Amino acid sequence: MKLHLLAISAFLALTVSACGDDAAKKAEAAKAAAEAVQKADEAARKAGAAVGAAAETAKEAGKEAVAATKEAGKEAVEATKEAGKEIVVKAADATKEAAEATKEAAEATKEAADRTKAAVGK
Repeated sequence: MKLHLLAISAFLALTVSACGDDAAKKAEAAKAAAEAVQKADEAARKAGAAVGAAAETAKEAGKEAVAATKEAGKEAVEATKEAGKEIVVKAADATKEAAEATKEAAEATKEAADRTKAAVGK
């Protein structure tokens, strides 16, 4: 009977030991799962912060693009005004030159008419 009790005790000890190992494994798995959840939460927070930073950067880039576009527009208007002024000056110069050429042609025509008169009068 003592041998029978010893065998049952050994079997119970092995069973309890196996359950203890199983519980320890489950505890380790639960701890690992909790750590994984914590790491996932941290990663999600970091991703959220990165998305926020990217949105802020995009917003700033948009503001800079708008400012650059406005500045380029102002420069284009100024360049157009300057080009317009140059065109007006060149047109005035060309008109003056045309007037001088017309005056010279009129003088040449008068001289030719005077010569023709003189030739006819002889």
